[in-house]
Amino acid sequence: MTYIIEIKPSAAKQIRKLPQNVQEQIALTINNLAIEPRPNGVKKLSNSDLYRVRTGNYRIIYQIQDNVLLITVVPVGHRTDVYS
Repeated sequence: MTYIIEIKPSAAKQIRKLPQNVQEQIALTINNLAIEPRPNGVKKLSNSDLYRVRTGNYRIIYQIQDNVLLITVVPVGHRTDVYS
């Protein structure tokens, strides 16, 4: 089963502001989430239905809706800024 990836406009804007090589790494990670939404190293955020996956010093925060096979990327950012 392949999940559909939805990227919120605010997350897309955050990705566009990053350096090109980081954008490529993040795009690869997001595309892999369609195949495996809970890869090794994924962490469920406490008190939330959100998950976090690491890509270098950057974090991708996303929501999984298993009933409709949908992954929604919420924020993307540097590890020091993304949780605030």
